[in-house]
Amino acid sequence: MNPQRPGVLFMVSAPSGAGKTSLLAALMKRSANLAVSISHTTRARRGNEENGVNYHFVDVPTFSRMVSDGAFLEHADVFGNYYGTALSSVEGPLAAGTDLILEIDWQGAQQVRRLIPAAIGIFILPPDRATLEQRLRSRGEDRDDVIRQRLSKAVEEMSHCTEYDYLVVNDDFERATNDLIAIVRAERLKRAPQAAALGPRLSALLDTSSAA
Repeated sequence: MNPQRPGVLFMVSAPSGAGKTSLLAALMKRSANLAVSISHTTRARRGNEENGVNYHFVDVPTFSRMVSDGAFLEHADVFGNYYGTALSSVEGPLAAGTDLILEIDWQGAQQVRRLIPAAIGIFILPPDRATLEQRLRSRGEDRDDVIRQRLSKAVEEMSHCTEYDYLVVNDDFERATNDLIAIVRAERLKRAPQAAALGPRLSALLDTSSAA
């Protein structure tokens, strides 16, 4: 961690079944100084999900109270469940120089951009609709009507991909993972974060009084 520069905020969105969760898990294993912000949600836990690890699972009254208190950077209603990113989960890590990933939908990304224009958007796309449907069915968690609803919603979600800075197609898992790693590295090497991170070294290089 380098506290001399603020962290970079990455917003990652994808339709359900595009492989976002698996890709981000692989990215985290291969990238240092990178954390995933844990969102709050009112939906029920799935499979082996853990409270405080995958999400902060709360009931609707608690979520509504947090909205009223202005506790969220962004929040949205997705398939009848509420999701939100607490301000406290973002401000601290970024101030400490940790790069942070927000797993949010396009609605949340629009809200974040209004408050943090420097946030970097990454949209993950499936190779095609047939593959997307196959991935949704392979979970074995949803009824046919829910899958149809998710597929219909996916088209709407993907129509917003043009609002993002980067598009990653998950047709080959290793290649898509490497694309995400490349994006993170490229953003870290931009002038503003590099100038902050280099600090005294850059000042010494630009010091004309010590030039030969």
